[in-house]
Amino acid sequence: MMQIVFATANQNKINEIQKLIPESIKLLSLSDIGCTEEIPETQSSIEGNASQKSFYVFDKYHVNCFADDTGLEIEALNGRPGVLSARYAGENKNSEDNMNKVLAEMQGITNRRARFKTIISLLLDGKEIQFEGIVNGVILTERHGAMGFGYDPIFAPDISGSSSSSKQVSFAEMDLTEKNKISHRALAVNKLVEYLKQIG
Repeated sequence: MMQIVFATANQNKINEIQKLIPESIKLLSLSDIGCTEEIPETQSSIEGNASQKSFYVFDKYHVNCFADDTGLEIEALNGRPGVLSARYAGENKNSEDNMNKVLAEMQGITNRRARFKTIISLLLDGKEIQFEGIVNGVILTERHGAMGFGYDPIFAPDISGSSSSSKQVSFAEMDLTEKNKISHRALAVNKLVEYLKQIG
């Protein structure tokens, strides 16, 4: 059986993706390989951070692996918070503070176009392949919804084919099943899964 390490400490993420990939591939977590240290994320791009995390695990533990990184890119803020999304308002990675900072910076700005981007870096025998998931949308003027996490309450994705296109629904107003049909992370994961099915 082929084994791949998902460079995350989140067991829920592991379980979720394990259900999507062939039974011939077994997913392992960082704890499964004895990796308890914080993996560095010091690159200047989302692509760079995903690569840095996967190469860190591959180089140190000599295992096939993949890692992901996600950022919110806002047009009017020249792509910020981008790679700094998790710590935009400080190193404590507080989602409420991050949203407050974005809403303050966007006050009075009419162009509210933004996008969420997830990059997955897969390393097999030292060869890297990246998978990208992007969802376009807008930054709302205030929070909507209590589900989701991160910037979900202030981001409304473009929902094509919606009969009520004037109604902007945030990610935080969607249940997980609905969000996973269109989210940036789901799009990137689906590309990863399709690739693993081909080799599995």
